[in-house]
Amino acid sequence: MIPQLRAASKSIPPVAHAAAGAALDLAVIKARRNIRMLADQPQWGGYAEDGNYWRGGGDFFNIANWTSSFHTGMALLAWSHTEDSRLLDQVLRLEPWYRRKVVEHGADTMHDLGFLYSLYSVALYKITGDPIHRDTAVRAAGLLAGRFSPRGRFIRAWGRMDDPDPQTAGLAIIDCLMNLPLLYWAARETGQSRFSEVAFQHAETTRAHFIRSDHSVSHAFRFDPATGAPIGPANDGGFSVASHWARGTAWAIYGFALSATYTGERAHRDTALELAQVFIAQLDDEVVPVWDFRLPPGAPPVRDSSAAAIAACGLAELLDHGCDEPLLRAAHRQLLGRLCSPDYLDADEAQAGLLRRGQVGSGIPGVARSAYTSWGDYFFMEALARDLGVTEPWW
Repeated sequence: MIPQLRAASKSIPPVAHAAAGAALDLAVIKARRNIRMLADQPQWGGYAEDGNYWRGGGDFFNIANWTSSFHTGMALLAWSHTEDSRLLDQVLRLEPWYRRKVVEHGADTMHDLGFLYSLYSVALYKITGDPIHRDTAVRAAGLLAGRFSPRGRFIRAWGRMDDPDPQTAGLAIIDCLMNLPLLYWAARETGQSRFSEVAFQHAETTRAHFIRSDHSVSHAFRFDPATGAPIGPANDGGFSVASHWARGTAWAIYGFALSATYTGERAHRDTALELAQVFIAQLDDEVVPVWDFRLPPGAPPVRDSSAAAIAACGLAELLDHGCDEPLLRAAHRQLLGRLCSPDYLDADEAQAGLLRRGQVGSGIPGVARSAYTSWGDYFFMEALARDLGVTEPWW
């Protein structure tokens, strides 16, 4: 059963139009600087405790890079808002890098090709109509589809496909739901149904094995690499295997809602709705969730602004599906309102990071750190842009 729902807090006002507009304008300023930094020196730009994404870098072509396109996505949202051609020019400087990543480094890519190429090549093709971006995105979708295990009906998350490491060979993670739009888009664009079949089967496997009876979500699940037989839940994002990672639930809300958008599958929309209701039920007076909803007593209650931002986008997608429950709309407005507050929004225009207090790993299982996150920044900006009617999302 779904737990009894309650409003997060009556003390937190919903976001006002003026506050959302000011936050979006601030995001544009930061996106303009960050895309220039990324184009000058392509790298990860993933997260930073001090908000400086460009200190320390990280190889753009590294197999583990999943974050670069949050900056390109923000720049393209900024272009949609301002029509400033300089933003588009900076994004286009990166085209050879994205092309090389799938043409020359394809074996060293993982399931996060969706994060990388939906927010780069797909978005640029929608904006410019240039076929080179279409071709690059379709190549990326081909690599992603190539990570599919027909026996287990899942997309392998990590590791090269020729690497038999049992820690990664049979592993799927909840985050992959956000990579599926690249496959659905490729199916529509090329007419090749294999792309949508892979996406749909992975979504169905996720529904079957990741969603518990109480509508909490496992971060990961292991399958036998040889037979595809389910082994059991695993964890790398949350506090423990049996815990309830807030960002994982946010990925699932938005991911299932997007799958329903592409397929019309009612079960995917209903799953997203059930997960959203449970997510909202866990929120306390702070509104922004703790990083894991099942922290043991005494564990530091690190908040996760990125989970709040992703969930806000997922709720917006559900509202677009006609799930216009008052609780969903109220939670969506409260999440955005809280993120627009000085407790979370860094108004320093010289600071690369936008949102404070996003959760990242600490290197110690079950322990979280607080940082600025490029993914939190992107989804916050997307949620603002949707709320203000600036643009449709790139997914």
